[in-house]
Amino acid sequence: MKENSVLGIVAEYNPFHNGHAYHLEKAKEKSEAQYSICITSGNFVQRGNTSVVNKWKKAEMALLNGIDLVIELPTIYSVSSAEGFSFGAMKIFNSLGIVDSISFGTETDDYGALNNIAGVVCDEPKQYKDMLSSELKKGLSFPKARENALMLYFDNNERYANILNGPNNILAVEYLKSLKKIKSTIQPIPVKREKVYYNDNQIIDEFASATAIRKLLADNDFREIRRVVPNSTYELLSRETELGNVILDLSYYEKQIIYNLRKMSIEEIRDIPDVNEGLENNIKNAASYTNNLTDFIDIVKSKRYTQSRIQRILICVLLGIKKKDVEMAKKSTPYIRVLGFNENGRELLSRIKKANPRLPVITSVKKFKDTNTNKTYNRMLDIDMLATDIYTMACKNDCIAGLDYTRNMVMI
Repeated sequence: MKENSVLGIVAEYNPFHNGHAYHLEKAKEKSEAQYSICITSGNFVQRGNTSVVNKWKKAEMALLNGIDLVIELPTIYSVSSAEGFSFGAMKIFNSLGIVDSISFGTETDDYGALNNIAGVVCDEPKQYKDMLSSELKKGLSFPKARENALMLYFDNNERYANILNGPNNILAVEYLKSLKKIKSTIQPIPVKREKVYYNDNQIIDEFASATAIRKLLADNDFREIRRVVPNSTYELLSRETELGNVILDLSYYEKQIIYNLRKMSIEEIRDIPDVNEGLENNIKNAASYTNNLTDFIDIVKSKRYTQSRIQRILICVLLGIKKKDVEMAKKSTPYIRVLGFNENGRELLSRIKKANPRLPVITSVKKFKDTNTNKTYNRMLDIDMLATDIYTMACKNDCIAGLDYTRNMVMI
């Protein structure tokens, strides 16, 4: 173990399962880190969906399973594309001034291939840009067009085939690209996922994907859930289910989303992030035709617009996020919103304040709001608080507004 070495992990922990525990164990082993920091999305996640439990419960799961300090990724980044999500997280890790390595899961064990791809998408040589433009003109989604362009750029080398089919590989490339862009010295440590991948619905031994576990939650199958999550996660999910605070997907907010869309003008819909090329007309028509979110997504999705992208758009509709908010976030280094920590995490907070005294570290939202004069931070934090207030509308027990002011950090 390297004394005072700090490992960073970006995770949605939606929910924390045995695969996450395996990744954390391997990442600590590879990095020889003494401390760990997790940056996690809040109540809405990058895959375009809800968190099954609120962000404080996710922090609790992480802390009970080996993480020392949990930081919330501001909502503006957590509901962005893989590029925006990764860039926000890497900027936070880099700004802390104490992180030595970051680890992420992958579907491949060919780190060199991932790094080569990241170099191309970071530098964007003209030949690659021309290939990407040509693929996009075919009406493909951006991920598929990029995959095709990269295969052409690498002369259809089999080494790169199917790498960008894996959602974890896509995020890994974006993490590596972001580290290159900000010229970070943080060391990347990939860990290959074992037995099950992100969207797998099967259970193998004691492993299941978060997707499969959410399906088990929908079926109230806690006998199977017990097999694939740590005891602390099982107990927390059981308790939150009994309280009526488990939010399985975006459909819990379908009436609010459709209401907003029917109220909005075409111009207002066009101003939502990721809406372009006339997509606003399809969205408006679909909202006029149905008030069911599943039907809505089926109507709007196409070869070019993936379901995850449409769902991220719908979260932005729900939270009132505009294109100018995303542009603002791109130019900003985020604040540090602490969700929870243990004794090691308390020590890490002291080290962060020493390493970067000017970095805004939020341990009390009220204190920060009372003293902060940075308009960008105020807007970003307003979005975070609104995300919590809207999230609680679907909860039966934790249903009140203002939890960001009243809920204490999780201390283990």
